[in-house]
Amino acid sequence: MRGLSQAQGKEVGSPTVTPKRRQRAGNLSYLRHVLQPGETVRYRGSLHWVRYLNAVPWAVLGAAIILVSRSTDKFAAWCIAGAIMLLAALLMMLKAWFERWTTEVLVTDRRVIYARGFIQRHTVEINMDKIESVDVDQSIMGRALDYGDVTIRGTGQTFEPLRQVDRPIEFRNEVTAR
Repeated sequence: MRGLSQAQGKEVGSPTVTPKRRQRAGNLSYLRHVLQPGETVRYRGSLHWVRYLNAVPWAVLGAAIILVSRSTDKFAAWCIAGAIMLLAALLMMLKAWFERWTTEVLVTDRRVIYARGFIQRHTVEINMDKIESVDVDQSIMGRALDYGDVTIRGTGQTFEPLRQVDRPIEFRNEVTAR
């Protein structure tokens, strides 16, 4: 069985998931295929739900336009404008959901893996031995809601910044704790 912890026994060559992370690392999807035999998953992250908030003002404005337009002479025109704004909000939420669904961040005992995309997959990996520092940038809202941007600096290269990562301090701690 894949994903069993060492305490429960594991299949030879299968990646292990520590019990502490089992609920977040249950479905490794793409990343399950790139794990090396004996490699242990220490952290699995994703993008934060705050990405959905960009659509909220559009939805509120669209709903307000529809409600206010009921008392005007040009109800149909204003109603169409409000519906277009609600549709734009829906599309923005779908885009945020899709980006969150197709982005995976994984820290193992050997490397950090960042993968995004559905059909066209973009994957970046860096070995733990090559990591020099991990920078976390959080705004006030980011600190309150536990998200932020993470940049991994390695010898001779810089990992592309991971924007709006969920639990960035926990991510940094897992990368720097060897």
